[in-house]
Amino acid sequence: QFLTIPRSVHMIFNMMFFIITPALICGAFAERMKFGSMVLFSVLWGTFVYCPVAHWVWSDYGWCSEFNKSAAFQAFDFAGGTVVHVTSGFSALVCAVLLGKRLGFGHEPMPPHNLTYTCIGAALLWVGWFGFNAGSAGAASAVAANAFVATHLAAAAGTVAWAVIEWIIRGKPSILGACSGAVAGLVCITPASGSCTPIAGIILGLSAGIVCYYFCTKFKNRYGYDDTLDAFGIHGVGGVLGALLTGVFASKSITGDASKCGLLEGNPEQVMEQAVAIAASITLAVFGTFIILKLVDSVLGLRVNQAGELQGLDIDQHGEEGYIFY
Repeated sequence: QFLTIPRSVHMIFNMMFFIITPALICGAFAERMKFGSMVLFSVLWGTFVYCPVAHWVWSDYGWCSEFNKSAAFQAFDFAGGTVVHVTSGFSALVCAVLLGKRLGFGHEPMPPHNLTYTCIGAALLWVGWFGFNAGSAGAASAVAANAFVATHLAAAAGTVAWAVIEWIIRGKPSILGACSGAVAGLVCITPASGSCTPIAGIILGLSAGIVCYYFCTKFKNRYGYDDTLDAFGIHGVGGVLGALLTGVFASKSITGDASKCGLLEGNPEQVMEQAVAIAASITLAVFGTFIILKLVDSVLGLRVNQAGELQGLDIDQHGEEGYIFY
């Protein structure tokens, strides 16, 4: 008999999703937005963008939920590919465009702050993602075990794919690229971890590493937007890719239901149902984020002044220094 998570604990677990999703958006406007504006934006965005999409996809009454047997569309999203990553990723792009570029962006070198911390953070995120995906099973079950293994293999595949493609194109693999690939793989497997096999997870991870690399480099450079931590290139693009590929690789051997499978098992309609959920999520995220940003801007203003940005937000917004050198 499997251990099932109590309903109260499951509610707290889902509250974590509500908190972490707008936090992903912050990576796009790092070093630019006022702290008070960020707090207000996060609350409004979580309420009016995240919550509706979560209801659409995960509620028993959602119009594109696999749990709603009468729904016209039944999209698979085990742990938040559309709900978390697509919405936050495309909202991040809107934020990056509306707030504008950092001072000196494109003219001054802006290397990563601390690669050691980046690697440690990615490792912690990798481990934490097991709870994110496997925990979405709501029980210590075979589905949770499958999600755990698929998540791990996808992250590993994403790490390798990004490092290799970077090695081929730039001539040198980097730890920053490897960390980015790991996160891309984790994002891509998130919607599929409860319906796809671990082998499919490897394919999703490899695909994410290559596709997200392109969007974080060539696509970003071509259009010139300043997405500081590549929230759109990794979460938005990786989320779309993962949600679509879920419709391809979903397997009845994992779902336990012959009607819940993907293209490769004779159900091509599932890809279209995934696409509809993705399109609806993007639409609400883009327009909702635009309206919320304009509202927050009219009330508090969005961006810190030039002096504050040059000084650094730790001092300008919080009155303290992150590092003190003697």
